[in-house]
Amino acid sequence: MSALHVSGTVLPDGSPRELWITDGRISFEPVPGAETLATGGFLVPGLVDAHCHPGLGPRGAVPVADAAEQAVTDRDAGTLLIRDCGLPLDVRPLQARADLPTIIRCGRHLALPKRYVPGFAIELDDVALLPEAVAEQARDGDGWVKLVGDWIDRGEGDLAPLWPDDVLAEAVGVAHDLGARVTAHVFGEAALPGLINAGIDCLEHGTALNPDQLGELARRDVALVPTLINIENFPGIADQATKYPTYAAHMRALHAGVADMVSAAVEAGVRVFAGTDAGGMVAHGLIADEVEALHRAGMTREQALASASWAAREWLGRPGISDGAPADLIVYPADPREDLAVLRHPSHIVLRGTVFG
Repeated sequence: MSALHVSGTVLPDGSPRELWITDGRISFEPVPGAETLATGGFLVPGLVDAHCHPGLGPRGAVPVADAAEQAVTDRDAGTLLIRDCGLPLDVRPLQARADLPTIIRCGRHLALPKRYVPGFAIELDDVALLPEAVAEQARDGDGWVKLVGDWIDRGEGDLAPLWPDDVLAEAVGVAHDLGARVTAHVFGEAALPGLINAGIDCLEHGTALNPDQLGELARRDVALVPTLINIENFPGIADQATKYPTYAAHMRALHAGVADMVSAAVEAGVRVFAGTDAGGMVAHGLIADEVEALHRAGMTREQALASASWAAREWLGRPGISDGAPADLIVYPADPREDLAVLRHPSHIVLRGTVFG
């Protein structure tokens, strides 16, 4: 692989810098004979989709070849790091491919029978099995475990928690003992106290979080991935739930309040990250849409960009643009901190030192 030379304004610090790319890594020291790829643009650490499902379709797992195509779509939109956030497919073959984004696996969703989308999760026959199942996923994954915290209970006709508080606390403790972090799908109010008090590390969606809980998330450093472009599906879900009017009204109310919730989360100091929830109901390659949605919900442009780039990389333990780091970066012709629409028009996408586009 020939060496490359790139110069421009490096984010997040905003300093002009020259860098070189050789053997798939960034060097701040000149490399003789390097080919100049770009000059004068804005250099951004590869984008991050912190809630993405390469390998998931509307009815469950898709073939590995289809999952690879999904990952290519994400890559070509600038997403170079994915936290898969629960998959019924083993995507280690995708992790082995140098042309696809880095994938951090969360393993399988953990749920109860008839309490999540069919075909997506491991369904436990007894709530008491959760700690053991969490241990299995923690050992098999890449440092994350994904729980389904709530879902519609058709007997109650509304969203309801899946797990007793004591079981949740034990399960999260097991994961932490094994060096894994735990995240949970949660829409409604009822499951939130148990998840937060159990020591959860992250919440997915979190549409019903109230100001006191947001303050507690900030105090405990619990992250939030609100998946705003997926929440736009709530009214349509409600329209189809004619047998469950309480649930339908609840989903509409959660949709109506989500922007205010995200704004309050940012104000409270909660770490908020961009995740599209691609797979299932949301198409891949929409990270720019999620960043723009976060901005509309109250983040500054720079905060929204950071939530899908350098801040998310730090949270997930991956470097940005630094000497010796993997060469995962995007060159933009203008400053995305001034106009997020620039994210849709990268000049060059560099993944592990290889240029795509």
